[in-house]
Amino acid sequence: MASLDRVKVLVLGDSGVGKSSLVHLLCQNQVLGNPSWTVGCSVDVRAQDYKEGTPEEKTYYIELWDVGGSVGCASSIKSTRAVFYNSVNGIILVHDLTNKKSSQNLYRWSLEALNKDSSPTGVIVSNGSDYDREQFAENPVPLLLIGTKFDQIPDNKRNEVLTRTAFLSEDFNAEEINLDCTNPRYLAAGTSNAVKLSRFFDKVRVQRREVIYSIPLEIDPTVITACKGNIVYSVNIICIIIWCSSLAQIKVILREEQYCLF
Repeated sequence: MASLDRVKVLVLGDSGVGKSSLVHLLCQNQVLGNPSWTVGCSVDVRAQDYKEGTPEEKTYYIELWDVGGSVGCASSIKSTRAVFYNSVNGIILVHDLTNKKSSQNLYRWSLEALNKDSSPTGVIVSNGSDYDREQFAENPVPLLLIGTKFDQIPDNKRNEVLTRTAFLSEDFNAEEINLDCTNPRYLAAGTSNAVKLSRFFDKVRVQRREVIYSIPLEIDPTVITACKGNIVYSVNIICIIIWCSSLAQIKVILREEQYCLF
């Protein structure tokens, strides 16, 4: 079986900023009715058209890896997350527009994922004076900045918040999208947000470096155990459930077609 053309995108940010709701909206075009805390990592898949409307148009699949957002100071926490950072083609940094700390923590998240954090125990960069903007000037991994809970910003704070996110966007050399995950219209076709999202995913596809292998369909277990960076999943399920136990294993519940990413 020919392997699917697909890319891996991390979705990073503090707990409670709305990563799971965002991923559900991106993949299912529906509001997540009852979001819960993500333990370890969960993965959903989105079909995307590359260069839509041109002779080069091609459908590919985007794996959105929603990584649990615990900020803890123990090095074991970072080690647990590190297993999800292999073969990354793009990163979506998510912050809560009503929570300034979640915006500041994006510096740590990005450095951790890109293996540039020399102090991997949850150090928080507090302001631009502590942060070298050149760190991402030549970063080959495309980044996208998404602010959630846009509808909850008080009118008298909106300009201040948008100014802050503009500085973040400049620091990360990334486009920014501000939205409300409970309202699909923020990502409706033809909107500036939808255009930015599509542009980001096209960049991710161009930057793809990973090699995909496929599992023969004769191998049809209901649960497969994969170690470290390997993940087996079905592109036809609504949500892929990943369970971590002391970093030793990742178990993924499968249905229908199975594929393996190394």
